[in-house]
Amino acid sequence: MKPKTVGISGGSCSGKSTLTHRIFEKLGPGQCVILPQDDYFFGLGDAPKGKGGPNFDHPDAVDFDQLCTQLARLKSGEAIDRPLYDFPTHMPKVETRRTEPRPIILIDGILILQHRPLRELLDLSIFVECDSDTRFARRLERDVRERGRTAQSVHEQFANQVGPMHDLHVEPSKYHADIVINSQQCESAFDDLFQTIVDLI
Repeated sequence: MKPKTVGISGGSCSGKSTLTHRIFEKLGPGQCVILPQDDYFFGLGDAPKGKGGPNFDHPDAVDFDQLCTQLARLKSGEAIDRPLYDFPTHMPKVETRRTEPRPIILIDGILILQHRPLRELLDLSIFVECDSDTRFARRLERDVRERGRTAQSVHEQFANQVGPMHDLHVEPSKYHADIVINSQQCESAFDDLFQTIVDLI
Protein backbone atom coordinates (compact mmCIF):
# COMPACT_ATOMS: atom_id res chain seq x y z
CA MET A 1 0.00 0.00 0.00
CA LYS A 2 1.27 3.47 -0.89
CA PRO A 3 2.14 5.57 2.19
CA LYS A 4 -0.33 8.30 3.15
CA THR A 5 1.09 11.80 3.67
CA VAL A 6 -0.38 14.18 6.23
CA GLY A 7 0.74 17.82 6.39
CA ILE A 8 0.33 19.65 9.71
CA SER A 9 0.83 23.41 9.57
CA GLY A 10 0.07 26.53 11.61
CA GLY A 11 1.88 29.51 13.06
CA SER A 12 5.08 29.31 15.06
CA CYS A 13 4.28 27.68 18.44
CA SER A 14 0.63 27.21 17.50
CA GLY A 15 0.65 23.62 18.71
CA LYS A 16 1.23 21.94 15.34
CA SER A 17 4.28 19.99 16.52
CA THR A 18 2.41 18.92 19.65
CA LEU A 19 -0.41 17.62 17.46
CA THR A 20 2.11 15.91 15.16
CA HIS A 21 3.78 14.10 18.04
CA ARG A 22 0.43 13.17 19.58
CA ILE A 23 -0.57 11.51 16.31
CA PHE A 24 2.84 9.81 16.16
CA GLU A 25 2.41 8.47 19.70
CA LYS A 26 -1.11 7.27 18.92
CA LEU A 27 -0.10 5.41 15.75
CA GLY A 28 3.36 4.31 16.88
CA PRO A 29 6.77 4.26 15.15
CA GLY A 30 5.91 1.10 13.25
CA GLN A 31 3.11 2.90 11.43
CA CYS A 32 4.28 6.50 11.35
CA VAL A 33 7.29 8.74 10.67
CA ILE A 34 7.76 12.52 11.01
CA LEU A 35 9.41 14.75 8.40
CA PRO A 36 9.98 18.20 9.99
CA GLN A 37 10.15 21.24 7.71
CA ASP A 38 12.61 22.82 10.17
CA ASP A 39 15.33 20.35 9.19
CA TYR A 40 15.21 21.65 5.61
CA PHE A 41 16.31 25.22 6.31
CA PHE A 42 19.19 26.52 4.23
CA GLY A 43 22.22 27.30 6.39
CA LEU A 44 22.86 30.92 7.24
CA GLY A 45 25.32 32.21 4.64
CA ASP A 46 25.54 29.06 2.51
CA ALA A 47 22.18 29.16 0.76
CA PRO A 48 21.67 29.84 -2.94
CA LYS A 49 21.60 33.53 -3.83
CA GLY A 50 18.50 35.20 -2.46
CA LYS A 51 17.68 32.33 -0.13
CA GLY A 52 18.38 31.46 3.48
CA GLY A 53 18.42 33.59 6.63
CA PRO A 54 18.32 35.80 8.43
CA ASN A 55 14.54 35.59 7.96
CA PHE A 56 13.76 31.96 8.71
CA ASP A 57 10.01 32.61 8.57
CA HIS A 58 10.13 33.42 4.85
CA PRO A 59 9.52 30.59 2.33
CA ASP A 60 12.86 31.27 0.62
CA ALA A 61 14.67 30.08 3.76
CA VAL A 62 13.43 26.51 3.23
CA ASP A 63 14.93 24.04 0.75
CA PHE A 64 11.54 22.93 -0.56
CA ASP A 65 13.15 21.23 -3.56
CA GLN A 66 14.95 18.78 -1.28
CA LEU A 67 11.93 18.38 1.00
CA CYS A 68 9.64 17.56 -1.93
CA THR A 69 12.19 15.20 -3.47
CA GLN A 70 12.68 13.28 -0.23
CA LEU A 71 8.97 13.16 0.53
CA ALA A 72 8.28 11.79 -2.95
CA ARG A 73 10.92 9.10 -2.38
CA LEU A 74 9.34 8.10 0.93
CA LYS A 75 5.93 7.93 -0.76
CA SER A 76 7.42 5.60 -3.36
CA GLY A 77 8.74 3.31 -0.64
CA GLU A 78 12.40 4.41 -0.61
CA ALA A 79 14.44 5.22 2.49
CA ILE A 80 16.10 8.66 2.70
CA ASP A 81 18.94 10.31 4.60
CA ARG A 82 17.19 13.45 5.76
CA PRO A 83 19.06 16.53 6.95
CA LEU A 84 19.21 17.70 10.55
CA TYR A 85 19.34 21.38 11.51
CA ASP A 86 21.22 23.05 14.37
CA PHE A 87 19.28 26.12 15.51
CA PRO A 88 21.93 27.67 17.79
CA THR A 89 24.37 27.88 14.85
CA HIS A 90 21.74 28.32 12.10
CA MET A 91 23.43 25.65 10.02
CA PRO A 92 22.63 22.10 8.87
CA LYS A 93 24.39 19.45 10.91
CA VAL A 94 27.07 17.29 9.32
CA GLU A 95 25.19 14.11 10.18
CA THR A 96 21.92 13.04 8.59
CA ARG A 97 19.19 10.68 9.82
CA ARG A 98 18.23 7.51 7.98
CA THR A 99 14.47 7.61 7.60
CA GLU A 100 12.51 4.60 6.45
CA PRO A 101 9.10 4.82 4.77
CA ARG A 102 6.05 4.09 6.92
CA PRO A 103 2.34 3.74 6.11
CA ILE A 104 1.80 7.28 7.48
CA ILE A 105 4.22 10.15 6.83
CA LEU A 106 3.66 13.31 8.91
CA ILE A 107 5.08 16.58 7.55
CA ASP A 108 5.25 19.33 10.17
CA GLY A 109 6.00 22.99 9.39
CA ILE A 110 4.73 26.57 9.33
CA LEU A 111 5.16 27.02 5.58
CA ILE A 112 4.28 23.66 4.08
CA LEU A 113 0.77 24.61 2.93
CA GLN A 114 1.86 27.76 1.10
CA HIS A 115 4.15 25.72 -1.20
CA ARG A 116 2.07 24.30 -4.02
CA PRO A 117 4.39 21.45 -5.13
CA LEU A 118 4.49 20.19 -1.54
CA ARG A 119 0.72 20.53 -1.13
CA GLU A 120 0.29 18.34 -4.18
CA LEU A 121 2.18 15.55 -2.40
CA LEU A 122 -0.17 15.61 0.61
CA ASP A 123 -3.12 13.29 1.03
CA LEU A 124 -4.50 15.19 4.03
CA SER A 125 -3.67 18.69 5.32
CA ILE A 126 -4.34 20.16 8.76
CA PHE A 127 -3.91 23.75 9.98
CA VAL A 128 -3.60 24.50 13.71
CA GLU A 129 -4.92 27.93 14.72
CA CYS A 130 -3.73 29.86 17.79
CA ASP A 131 -3.80 33.56 18.69
CA SER A 132 -0.67 35.70 18.38
CA ASP A 133 -0.22 36.43 22.10
CA THR A 134 -0.25 32.75 23.01
CA ARG A 135 2.12 31.85 20.18
CA PHE A 136 4.55 34.57 21.27
CA ALA A 137 4.50 33.47 24.93
CA ARG A 138 5.21 29.87 23.92
CA ARG A 139 7.99 30.91 21.52
CA LEU A 140 9.66 33.12 24.12
CA GLU A 141 9.79 30.27 26.62
CA ARG A 142 10.99 27.74 24.01
CA ASP A 143 13.68 29.84 22.34
CA VAL A 144 15.26 30.97 25.61
CA ARG A 145 15.21 27.43 27.04
CA GLU A 146 16.08 25.34 23.98
CA ARG A 147 17.84 27.61 21.48
CA GLY A 148 20.04 29.82 23.64
CA ARG A 149 18.23 33.04 22.70
CA THR A 150 17.81 36.18 24.80
CA ALA A 151 14.33 37.44 25.59
CA GLN A 152 15.08 40.71 23.78
CA SER A 153 16.13 38.92 20.59
CA VAL A 154 12.96 36.81 20.66
CA HIS A 155 10.82 39.95 21.07
CA GLU A 156 12.56 41.64 18.14
CA GLN A 157 12.38 38.63 15.85
CA PHE A 158 8.70 38.08 16.56
CA ALA A 159 7.86 41.73 15.89
CA ASN A 160 10.03 42.13 12.79
CA GLN A 161 9.88 38.71 11.15
CA VAL A 162 7.66 36.06 12.75
CA GLY A 163 4.52 38.19 13.01
CA PRO A 164 4.70 39.82 9.55
CA MET A 165 5.62 36.53 7.82
CA HIS A 166 2.77 34.78 9.61
CA ASP A 167 0.30 37.34 8.29
CA LEU A 168 1.77 37.25 4.78
CA HIS A 169 2.50 33.54 4.24
CA VAL A 170 1.27 31.29 7.06
CA GLU A 171 -2.24 32.51 7.91
CA PRO A 172 -3.41 32.64 4.26
CA SER A 173 -2.24 29.05 3.75
CA LYS A 174 -4.91 27.70 6.13
CA TYR A 175 -7.41 28.00 3.27
CA HIS A 176 -5.61 25.10 1.61
CA ALA A 177 -6.17 22.87 4.67
CA ASP A 178 -8.66 20.04 4.70
CA ILE A 179 -9.10 20.47 8.47
CA VAL A 180 -8.64 23.57 10.65
CA ILE A 181 -8.25 22.90 14.38
CA ASN A 182 -7.86 25.42 17.22
CA SER A 183 -5.31 24.40 19.84
CA GLN A 184 -6.91 26.72 22.44
CA GLN A 185 -10.38 25.20 22.48
CA CYS A 186 -11.57 23.19 25.45
CA GLU A 187 -9.86 19.87 26.02
CA SER A 188 -12.91 17.72 25.26
CA ALA A 189 -13.54 19.49 21.94
CA PHE A 190 -9.87 19.16 20.99
CA ASP A 191 -9.91 15.47 21.90
CA ASP A 192 -12.95 14.92 19.70
CA LEU A 193 -11.25 16.61 16.75
CA PHE A 194 -8.06 14.68 17.42
CA GLN A 195 -9.95 11.40 17.23
CA THR A 196 -11.62 12.54 14.00
CA ILE A 197 -8.18 13.24 12.52
CA VAL A 198 -6.85 9.83 13.58
CA ASP A 199 -9.92 8.17 12.06
CA LEU A 200 -9.37 10.03 8.77
CA ILE A 201 -5.73 8.99 8.71
